[in-house]
Amino acid sequence: MAPGELSHILSSIDTVDKNILVGIDSSDDASVYALDEHKALVQTLDVITPVVDNPYMYGQIAAANSLSDVFAMGGDVLTAMNIVGFDGCHHPKSVLKEMLEGGQSKVKECGGMIIGGHTIETPEMIYGLSVTGLVHPQKIYRNNTPRIGDVLILTKPIGMGVLSTAIKADMLELSSIKKVAAIMAQLNHKASILMRRYSVSACTDVTGFGLFGHAYEMSDQKVSIAFDFEAIPILEEAKDLASMGIIPAGTYANKLHVNPHVSILKEYADEIFVYDAQTSGGLLISVSQKDAPLLLQDLQNDGYTYSSIIAEIITKEDKSLILR
Repeated sequence: MAPGELSHILSSIDTVDKNILVGIDSSDDASVYALDEHKALVQTLDVITPVVDNPYMYGQIAAANSLSDVFAMGGDVLTAMNIVGFDGCHHPKSVLKEMLEGGQSKVKECGGMIIGGHTIETPEMIYGLSVTGLVHPQKIYRNNTPRIGDVLILTKPIGMGVLSTAIKADMLELSSIKKVAAIMAQLNHKASILMRRYSVSACTDVTGFGLFGHAYEMSDQKVSIAFDFEAIPILEEAKDLASMGIIPAGTYANKLHVNPHVSILKEYADEIFVYDAQTSGGLLISVSQKDAPLLLQDLQNDGYTYSSIIAEIITKEDKSLILR
């Protein structure tokens, strides 16, 4: 579903409650419900189909993807519940066990705990988590409040949509599969903790809508975001595959939706990647220009080696997104 479509569908649902700090009336990454003046619940859920053949790694990637929305909001994970659609006709129960163990490893890694879940039989495998976290009510990072003058840091490379498609088509070498899986399984938890030390005005995670889909949501049609295409980290393996036409349908759908809001000042051979649908992508952080080099260095030192300053928030122009 394209960015904005779900918000339109849900717009008629009544969610008036003084304790709802972030609800379905916005396109934020998670909902936030105030408990008192010091604590608020962050709630989200997500599921994905398999992106790798290894069930343990699939569990890790699915969990990292589900947990990410809490981190994007500036929260810490408290509990999680498994959501599983399992194809028991074609897979033994040992596969399910490995999936759940992979997911549990990632929840534990960020200090959370799995406390239950639900499993049904499905013709196609799905796995993810319903996640509850905690955040201070005055320290919530929204996805649509960037300051003019800030720059954007992206903490993971893009190209995962193309590479996941290649994995499914058995077109990627084992070494590359392991590299891609490790990037998708990397939690955004430490990146979230690091950004809280600095002057950050907005944050989101880059997933199914692609870099430009989530950036368009971030602009909220109130500012423009000018991108330095050459600074955007794109995995080299993905470039070769894209040139062969290995591009997922979701990427084309993203481009169709977002392209009317994009001004392209210079043509690039790999331009399609700004629309590429990601799985468990990085955080897109709007941070002051003064703090950006410090945060960038911290991120790179803490394992987010692909982190890069890729854009600047500027006064609203004719288009919300500008590709320089």
